[in-house]
Amino acid sequence: MKITDMSLEEKTINAIRTLSMDGVQKANSGHPGTPMALAPLAYVLWSEFLKYNPKNPKWFDRDRFVLSNGHASMLQYAVLHLFGYNLTIEDLKNFRQWESKTPGHPENGLTPGVETTTGPLGQGLATAVGMAIAEAHLAAVYNKPDFKIIDHHTYVFCGDGDLMEGVSNETSSLAGHLGLAKLICFYDDNHITIEGETELAYSDNAAKRFESYGWHVLNIGEKANDLQAISAAVKEAKQNSDRPSMIIIRTHIGYGAPNLQDTSTAHGAPLGEDEIKLTKKFYGWPEDAKFWVPEDVTENIRTYVEMGKKREAEWNGLFSRYEKAHPQLAEQLKNSLSGELPTGWDRDIPVFSPDDGAAATRGVGGSVLNAIAKNVPWLVGGSADLSPSTKTLIKNSGYFAKGAYQNKNIAWGVREFGMCAAASGLVLHGGLRSFASTFFVFTDYARPAIRLAALMKLPVIYVMTHDSIGVGEDGPTHQPVEHLASLRIIPNMCVIRPADANETAWAWRAAMQRRNGPTVIALTRQKIPVLDQSTFTNADGLLKGAYILSPEKGGDPHLILIATGSEVTLALEAQKVLTDKSIRTRVVSMPSWELFREQTAAYREKVLPSSVKARVAIEAGSPFGWREWVGDNGAIIAVSTFGASAPAKTVFEKYGFTINNIVTTAQELL
Repeated sequence: MKITDMSLEEKTINAIRTLSMDGVQKANSGHPGTPMALAPLAYVLWSEFLKYNPKNPKWFDRDRFVLSNGHASMLQYAVLHLFGYNLTIEDLKNFRQWESKTPGHPENGLTPGVETTTGPLGQGLATAVGMAIAEAHLAAVYNKPDFKIIDHHTYVFCGDGDLMEGVSNETSSLAGHLGLAKLICFYDDNHITIEGETELAYSDNAAKRFESYGWHVLNIGEKANDLQAISAAVKEAKQNSDRPSMIIIRTHIGYGAPNLQDTSTAHGAPLGEDEIKLTKKFYGWPEDAKFWVPEDVTENIRTYVEMGKKREAEWNGLFSRYEKAHPQLAEQLKNSLSGELPTGWDRDIPVFSPDDGAAATRGVGGSVLNAIAKNVPWLVGGSADLSPSTKTLIKNSGYFAKGAYQNKNIAWGVREFGMCAAASGLVLHGGLRSFASTFFVFTDYARPAIRLAALMKLPVIYVMTHDSIGVGEDGPTHQPVEHLASLRIIPNMCVIRPADANETAWAWRAAMQRRNGPTVIALTRQKIPVLDQSTFTNADGLLKGAYILSPEKGGDPHLILIATGSEVTLALEAQKVLTDKSIRTRVVSMPSWELFREQTAAYREKVLPSSVKARVAIEAGSPFGWREWVGDNGAIIAVSTFGASAPAKTVFEKYGFTINNIVTTAQELL
């Protein structure tokens, strides 16, 4: 088959459109309308502006592209195929099928060229803000005169749904405030959502909204098919040097479909074979051709492959010269990109003694963070306006800001969801390790971003303080009762609730060494004693998730007390009473269920022998999940309702977290 009266540009654009239609139709599932409308924009961006090497999608100084409206994934897959990435026609035919490289929504780590997992609307844009922060920070740290080794843009496609989601407000506001000029966003203003016209629920003036955020806004209107107008807008955005850019384009969803253009049907359902034929006829495309790419379009792929190889080779040459001129910085950057921790990264982490006095683990966590930050220069992050409370300020650095992008502390403002989504972007970009912090109860706001970080197996560290009913007077709105349980059930997540200062230090070690998922470190507001490591097992047992902190005396145990966090001290006090009553009692500190599950069966049996059925779990949170560790015959001292407003000591007593209640529960169990 040949088409003779169509330019190469038109053929490529129509190939994007028809591949998208065919992929959705074959899967009998998906969203064809947006790829059909945005194909010209995608073509201009990938052919003229985007800096990439399709044969090395992870080349560091590439531009980042994020499809925030991830339901339009066939657009990205078609483009990746046509511009030389390792994505074949067979992969496109397997759209939305089991174990394919073309899932229903883009997934980072699965498809070459996909920078982040998107689909839940708004999060792609929010994550891209994190990528832009990373680029700005790394450029400020590493670039030197004559050596602009970090110089790339972050491009985002987003739609009406992205802008309706609150997280886009949070991070767009921050991006404007920070002046992230290398962030360029394209708003697909197509007026359609699943239920129908956007006017059902949405009448924002997006241009004014983003102008108020401090963005550079370009509205090119009804020029979605005007390649020159699109190109001119991108050029203008790239010339802007002091703020992010929003390019608004009025598109027509399902462009070219005679019966379905500008309808919600074209948004989220296959067009149907008859409508596809009519649409292909409108494009001047062979009506019966499926998954067809003209030969000259296929041949032109080589152009982009060679261009990408050349760009990377030029950058590699620049970096080689940079290594000679700035060897220490070059080595630091390479180490950060490898993901390996530098030698001696934990050498300054203190060891704590009972003589230091009782301490809130949030305060200890701040000391440990600063000890690590001295030796891991690529550790960056901040809190949602709470660093005085969460103790997460890196003291040898200022705040990341306009004119001070080299600084490591990020003031996220009261934006928990946006903070955690952008923290993922920092890690996805490469060259940085991020942490994010707020009160533990506010993981409710951040959960969608935390979930996506776990889905992508990103080693983001969440420092969550005020970890239980120990919050006290702030009451049930601020006391996280169900949060430990709800985070523990997220796949790839590691939750650590340390029992004292030394466990907190080891919790940070565990989090820093994790490579395959995020970590939550849950820390106390209230002061708790430092356990005497000359008497009890060394706190490095935390790395195994659970360990025998205080063994039984005089033979095999009658009873095992299992506790986490501040309740471990209670368990130790109860052990003394029970031992005096001739009940051989073992205390197991269990700061992390997930780390314990990773241990050998033999180790788990050693800590929690199956022969001992009498077990009591003690945790100031929901009892959900504890049956795994105490069995059907065990007891759980937990919180099955919301908290209460009163001094922390009173709340603990009223909810049964007392030595007497633990002893009574154990005796009744035996």
